[in-house]
Amino acid sequence: MDRLPTGTLSPLAARVDEVLARYGYEIGPAIDAIDGAVSGYGGLFDPGTTDGEIRSAAEEVLAADPRAAADDCPRAAGDEVVLYVDGSSRGNPGPAGAGAVLRAANGPTVRLGRPVGARSENNTAEYAALHLGLEALAARWEPAAVEVRIDSRTVIDDVWGDAEGLAAAAPYRPAIRERLAALPACEWTHLADSDPNPADARAAVGADIAALGP
Repeated sequence: MDRLPTGTLSPLAARVDEVLARYGYEIGPAIDAIDGAVSGYGGLFDPGTTDGEIRSAAEEVLAADPRAAADDCPRAAGDEVVLYVDGSSRGNPGPAGAGAVLRAANGPTVRLGRPVGARSENNTAEYAALHLGLEALAARWEPAAVEVRIDSRTVIDDVWGDAEGLAAAAPYRPAIRERLAALPACEWTHLADSDPNPADARAAVGADIAALGP
């Protein structure tokens, strides 16, 4: 998967985002790789790990040129896929992250996350999350049908309705519409705040990464 667009990030957060892109934005393997490159017992989110150690670890992982996780398995065809998406912003605007989880009956669950921007709004992160999930879906599956589970009415009313979208969604909206148009069938489900959404935790990690710096 190519690196996806972001808002303004610190140089350190942008470097970690490059590692995520190398792993197809599969957040677990990417963070494991960084943690493995941090000397001693620390890791990306260990309070004792310095910015310099994180930067060195990211550089080491990128120098090793890891193969993207999406390339490790063949494209699956014919499945019905459920795509959960969620965005998170601390401060709104503030450090923001996007999360997506793909589930298919005959394939592995794919958990994705990424930073969106150091000072981005929650709705922008929601668009970024949908974009992230659809890009990963296009790279991994040729699905028979897709159900998008999402809690943002702003995104639903824009993408599937006739509401005027946010200006901040401009980097994501055209690709979202292109990916949706290419699907053989797609429906959406609006999640209430009380409904479980496995993408939420990945969005929160993305926001943690967006807060890294300098």
